[in-house]
Amino acid sequence: MPHNLVAENGFKCTQKLIFSSAPNPVETSLTFDNTSPKESCSTPLSNGTFYSNANSPSDSCIKPLCDAGSENDSQFKAGLKYVSTEGEPLVCGWGGFTPHCLQFFNTPRGVLFFLCVASFLQGMTVNGFINTVITSIERRFDLRSYESGLIASSYDIAACACLTFVSYFGGNGHKPRWLGWGVLIMGIGSIVFALPQFTTSQYDVHFLEETGMCSSNQSMRCSESVSSLSNYRFVFMLGQFLHGIGATPLYTLGVTYLDENVKSNYSPVYIAIFYTAAILGPAAGYLVGGIFLNIFTEIGRQIDLTPENTLWVGAWWIGFLGAGAGSLLIAIPILGYPHRLPGSQRYIVMRVSEVHQLKDGSHKTASDPDFGKTVKDLPRSVLLLLKNPTFIFLCLAGATEATLIAGMSTFGPKFLESQFSLSASEAATLFGYLVVPAGGGGTFLGGFIVNKFKLRCSGIIKFCLFCTLTSLLAIFIFFIDCPNMPMAGVTQMYGRSVLLEGRPNLSAPCNTACGCLREMYSPVCGGDNVMYYSPCHAGCKKVSTSYSSGKKVYQECSCILEHDPTSLGLAAAGKCSSSCDRRTLLLLFIFVVILFTFLSSIPALTATLRCVSDRQRSFALGIQWIVVRTLGGIPGPIAFGSMIDRSCLLWQDQCGEQGSCYVYQNFAMSRYTLIAGLMYKVMGLFFFLLACVLYKPPPTESLQGSSETSENGNCDLQESKCPPHSQENV
Repeated sequence: MPHNLVAENGFKCTQKLIFSSAPNPVETSLTFDNTSPKESCSTPLSNGTFYSNANSPSDSCIKPLCDAGSENDSQFKAGLKYVSTEGEPLVCGWGGFTPHCLQFFNTPRGVLFFLCVASFLQGMTVNGFINTVITSIERRFDLRSYESGLIASSYDIAACACLTFVSYFGGNGHKPRWLGWGVLIMGIGSIVFALPQFTTSQYDVHFLEETGMCSSNQSMRCSESVSSLSNYRFVFMLGQFLHGIGATPLYTLGVTYLDENVKSNYSPVYIAIFYTAAILGPAAGYLVGGIFLNIFTEIGRQIDLTPENTLWVGAWWIGFLGAGAGSLLIAIPILGYPHRLPGSQRYIVMRVSEVHQLKDGSHKTASDPDFGKTVKDLPRSVLLLLKNPTFIFLCLAGATEATLIAGMSTFGPKFLESQFSLSASEAATLFGYLVVPAGGGGTFLGGFIVNKFKLRCSGIIKFCLFCTLTSLLAIFIFFIDCPNMPMAGVTQMYGRSVLLEGRPNLSAPCNTACGCLREMYSPVCGGDNVMYYSPCHAGCKKVSTSYSSGKKVYQECSCILEHDPTSLGLAAAGKCSSSCDRRTLLLLFIFVVILFTFLSSIPALTATLRCVSDRQRSFALGIQWIVVRTLGGIPGPIAFGSMIDRSCLLWQDQCGEQGSCYVYQNFAMSRYTLIAGLMYKVMGLFFFLLACVLYKPPPTESLQGSSETSENGNCDLQESKCPPHSQENV
């Protein structure tokens, strides 16, 4: 008994009711026609239409799913099963190879597992390994900072270029195939990124331990010629382009594929788990990448360098080979999934519509099953999204939050490094301890709250408003700062007097004869608890290694002896440790800011999916990602970096050219971070407020009585009973 039903999302509900035995005509009549009004099941579809048990031929495909009128009904339900509309079996496999053992993974949880692995690998590679090894790549291939910046930006450029095409055509196509090929391309990109290690000559460098000491022969050539190794930046850019192309389907089609194949109230939890894996990926990338960087890039070679040396290059390429191989493997099962999972059609048909209602009713255009299948519908699809103010302001709110996240993730470790006088590795580790529980926990908790309280679209936006307001209040913690550790010639004069006009002066009578170079920055902490630019600038003449700590200890430092003879003229490699009593309070509130920023991410994404038509969900996410990347992800680090650079006290000197900043003024850095954070948080609060005020849900009567029926899935083929609904709900 085939019957056709077309919902707003364009899926045709063609079902064949197959009975395991020949039914009795009388029983059949009772089952299909004689249903009392008290037992009628009114099921709202995603377009707001309700189907009751009226004696109409068009309703016969709905009534058997919900009938609870006869005890003999169970014998029919035991023999009911879904058959695909197109006649294609919804099985997991590749072509004709569909072994029975694979069907165990042909479930929403199976899809979630493989997509989580893919997002974990993507986050670990792009946001973890790249940020960890960029300094080593610069040193190994003679790259300048702007060239490494181009390498990092190539990912976002490729993603923005592909988002419209992938989200529009992939959203109406076979999503698992788009996802699988995307992960495959991402794996190829990781392998391409590692290729320069195997196509260049061996890294050969010699370093004398005494270099950088007072009275040693200080010399460093400044070459104007550009090394041929710098041309490998184009290979790195190609690898990043492939990363960007491959990851594009993951966060658009992957999200909508999960959303379409689970109950709508479970969708935020599935998406939250998916994004949590993506957040844990960078944390693993920092950890694993840091371990690999402690291995010399030419594995097996004996070298007189140590990882603390500025000429050391770690094995940056191992992580990319591993991630590339993992991506190629995980793409295989993803390619084997059907275009939709078995049993998912009932979730799509029974989903309650929360589409923003346009005044001219043009939002109903997307209900056409043929809409969006050709290029000519692309302008109309864009116009529909542009006419949706809720969607527009959710995109802008997402862009402001992304700006803050991108800026803080880039400069968060640097902020902790400066405030607490930590080494770069210590600051990165401490920041990781903050981001993993706050970012990962906030992402999962946001999806759980939406599911727990069964929030509708308007309630979700209000929750995002609350989270943004809370993080806005917490960001005032940046009024607090830790004082700078004293540094000779930078924060104070060598004689511990006030530095005139705030200009660094690293020369002093105690180190004049040493011939120190500004190019060799290697901070040491003197026995007088004052930091010095390098052992040379402290006037140190000897060096040894401490057996207890393993750190280098410099001796006979004339600048230290001159002002503090009791310190024995000793200095230890590294910065002086800070004893800031505000450290715990500052870390606590930074944790709160990160937590509530990520707490609103999944709810905001869920609201975006619900305020647009079903057939536009993938395309809407694509447009949103373009807005978020172009207005948030790409300019975010630039905006934060330009403000933080204003607080720099000491710049790197590269043969007369200004390089990166070595020392920041903590007070100014906190104030500039506060200004940037307040500015973007206030804008985010404003955009969420406009999205909430301008949102127009479907008529109230179309949402009544829908929770139990459509959300909890009581009216489907796998349930033995359908709970009775009164006629008042119709």
